Amino acid sequence: MQHFYFRPRWIPALATLVTMALFIHLGNWQSDKGNRVAAQRAQFAQRAQQPAQAIGAALADPQALQYLPIQVRGRYQPEAQFLLDNQQENGVPGVQVITPLLIDGSHTRILVNRGWIAWGVSRQRLPVVTAPTGLVQVRGIASIPVTKKLFFLPDRDDPQGQLWSRIDLERFARLHGGPLQPLVLLQASDDSDDALVRHWQAPEDRVAMHRSYSLQWYAMAAGLLFFFLVASWRKKVPT
Repeated sequence: MQHFYFRPRWIPALATLVTMALFIHLGNWQSDKGNRVAAQRAQFAQRAQQPAQAIGAALADPQALQYLPIQVRGRYQPEAQFLLDNQQENGVPGVQVITPLLIDGSHTRILVNRGWIAWGVSRQRLPVVTAPTGLVQVRGIASIPVTKKLFFLPDRDDPQGQLWSRIDLERFARLHGGPLQPLVLLQASDDSDDALVRHWQAPEDRVAMHRSYSLQWYAMAAGLLFFFLVASWRKKVPT
């Protein structure tokens, strides 16, 4: 009858523990991302049903207003308008039009994402979009712009400052001065009769994907532990 004994070696044991810790950390990371996306989608759906809140000169708390309906009165400043690059609508490349609004009775601005327009025949000629004049009231959804720069989408900003790769509130404040609301108003689809397209979607549903990835990392950690335990049993040689 063959006899076996358990005798792990310390170097493989240490390597297994370190690798398992890494796999578990990556699993937790993916699980947390899934939970955050689920929470964001639930918040978007719940807050969309709330009554619109008026935005004034006082700087708002962006986290408290994220996804809430808001409204603001003021005058557009088309001379500071810029276009957000790398935007698509039904697979068609285009830009989103970002126009600052000077809030009525103050020096505070808020950036208004007025919607999407397709590129023309060439990227060398920027789309021309006019803004309403005079005092206007704008309705929409409060949104905190993504500040993370994606490495696979390098900045290709237009030298004249009209074409931006992302909404950078700090950059806008440096260029134009004055107080700026720390959020963007996504204009409601029925708030204007212009030709811009306004389809504001809930945060993308990647909950299942992140949770699937987390299970894969946990399974890899469990598989590594099983392999180490099996490999640590050794056949006893008769003396």
